[in-house]
Amino acid sequence: MKKDETTTGRRSLLRLAAALGATAAVGVFATDRLAGTDGGAGPATGAAPPAGPSPRPTSGAAGPQARTEAQAARQGPAAYRLQPMTGYAPPAFRRAVPPVRTRPFLHLTGVGRSMVLTFDDGPDPRYTPEILATLRRYGCRAMFFVCGEMAVDNQDLLKRMAEDGHVVGNHSWSHPLVPKLRPSLIRQELGSTSDVIEQALGAPPLWYRAPYGAWNRLSFEIGAELGMEPLAWTVDTLDWQEPPTDGIVRRVLDGAGPGVVVLNHDAGGNRSHSVAALKRYLPELLDLGYSITVPRR
Repeated sequence: MKKDETTTGRRSLLRLAAALGATAAVGVFATDRLAGTDGGAGPATGAAPPAGPSPRPTSGAAGPQARTEAQAARQGPAAYRLQPMTGYAPPAFRRAVPPVRTRPFLHLTGVGRSMVLTFDDGPDPRYTPEILATLRRYGCRAMFFVCGEMAVDNQDLLKRMAEDGHVVGNHSWSHPLVPKLRPSLIRQELGSTSDVIEQALGAPPLWYRAPYGAWNRLSFEIGAELGMEPLAWTVDTLDWQEPPTDGIVRRVLDGAGPGVVVLNHDAGGNRSHSVAALKRYLPELLDLGYSITVPRR
């Protein structure tokens, strides 16, 4: 719990600043319309500022009772290998206050031959360091959507990500199927992970991704309250199935294009093929004239 009202006010201002920072960044992404607005897909017009301080603990790890509930809600380690639910259809949205997005960002827009590489489920000390080394070798930045239960004991890797200019995003605490959770647990999953990231890097994350790509209205609303924008993907490498390296490389190169967001994983299973694939497709993308970028801040 927060110590006093002054601390509560300060954290509220921090969340507001984070949301405004996200607003400045999202101009490079294409998305569907905001809740309560007309029109179809188009450039983002800004993130909703948080309605106030979120009712969550400020420590990096979830409390014992909440952790027990969250662990009961998750489907177990094998869940990391389930197919991302890219076709998941959220329920009908009511107008939120403040308005929040009804769908995640899917790709970049208006940035020429640029692509975004993203890595989910880590950090994992078995695979993440080599991915970071490969990105550093080619002078490229990426986005890492981390799980709190992995990040809390590997904050040194979060710091290495930030030092190299990568964007660290929120991928929940325990990788649950979000639409099956009550609002309090969604808030706990996202809030506790944001706390770990803020503890390690000095600032909360501006981006989040729902596990399996399974979003719902509450996840969008709670994410907005925490000052975060939702990001999905354009190309799924299917590396969560632990395929041969050749298959991952082929999917990335076949799906390459201006504004594409590529989904990879650096944890949640045997990711040795993901590591090897990055070493092959990254220089090929650069030779094809693509720049590997991250959202502006």
